[in-house]
Amino acid sequence: MRTPRWSELKDLVAFEQPTWNPRERALKRAASLGDIRAAARKFTPKAVFDYTDGSAGEEVTLYRQRACYRDLEFIPTALTDVSTVDPSTEFLGRPVAMPIGFGPTGFTRMMHNAGELATASIAERNNLVFVLSTLGTTSPEELKAALPGGDNWFQLYISKDRSITHDLVDRVEAAGYSTIELTIDTPVGGVRRRDIRNGLTVPPQLTPATALDMALHPSWWWHKLTEAPLEFASLRHSEGTVAELLNRVFDAALTLEDVEWLRQRWQGRLVVKGVQSVTTAKDLKATGVDAIVLSNHGGRQLDRAPIPLEVLPEVKDALPDTEVYVDGGITDGADALAAVALGAQGVFVGRAHLYGLMAGGAAGVQKVVDLFHQQICTQMALLGVRDLSELSPANVRLRS
Repeated sequence: MRTPRWSELKDLVAFEQPTWNPRERALKRAASLGDIRAAARKFTPKAVFDYTDGSAGEEVTLYRQRACYRDLEFIPTALTDVSTVDPSTEFLGRPVAMPIGFGPTGFTRMMHNAGELATASIAERNNLVFVLSTLGTTSPEELKAALPGGDNWFQLYISKDRSITHDLVDRVEAAGYSTIELTIDTPVGGVRRRDIRNGLTVPPQLTPATALDMALHPSWWWHKLTEAPLEFASLRHSEGTVAELLNRVFDAALTLEDVEWLRQRWQGRLVVKGVQSVTTAKDLKATGVDAIVLSNHGGRQLDRAPIPLEVLPEVKDALPDTEVYVDGGITDGADALAAVALGAQGVFVGRAHLYGLMAGGAAGVQKVVDLFHQQICTQMALLGVRDLSELSPANVRLRS
């Protein structure tokens, strides 16, 4: 037995350069969205993390839609040349790098001071769609001025006070947006128990435990105290308290006639989000909308709502020529491939890019994009498909 020389071992043993910044270290080691989520939990006050992470009621919908993706079974095709794969596709006729877009989220600067501009900049850099929320903390004009080349959509609520809606549509049109995404699943706000327990209500009624936990995140507090105050930037000129404003934004009287009005008023592309049945999808198609998003609002509205991926095949059978997207429960690039195989044009994620933002600002969002892209390309090769057009229901099975 001999002792090996260092020259024989040095190429087999290598140590990585130490990373002293804890956020950079967490992102460097992240191998999945679950790792990004864990970092987000570490670096963000509990109430803020729970606002992103939680859903409505007993959170049954949130659990079910994640379980739905976990229970999928892929059916690969072997002996196919997959030395090169192409994950690109189109969203409403515009090329995108992969079938994943960033869905609309409210209160975004509460999660990280960089807010929507950071996420949208990563979307632009990677040729992905970003959707700005009516309840976002950046206005449509600010976003367009900062990132004029991005494929940015604007998410709209039709408000009780129709003057708010008319004003927003005028502003979005004047700013040069090409697409409005109308959300129809919020006649009232869902009951989100985590927020109630944490006191993160409107207006806030923070518990002592919540206040103490926030105090343990001084960098988060510093940004909130020294930078522009949190506000709904698209609605900053509206009068009243935040609670009164939200009460005017959500309209329990919303009907198909309002969608028809918007279709006539808005000459750009119109997408409707929050579709949960074939009947609603057919009704919307008759109004002339350009696409629909099967969505239960990430489980944040109606608990025990239909799971979009399970509704997808039925909707595509009824409306084969309609561009359909899916959101909710997507935590891996493989989830996006499953949705595309079952007929979706692509998927949108909300929590995923917020986890990245909380974990490391723009760098965290970029890490999420990198993970999704790697997962999609790897799974495509393992499935034996070279581009997304080769995917079909024959590649995936929804296990009972």
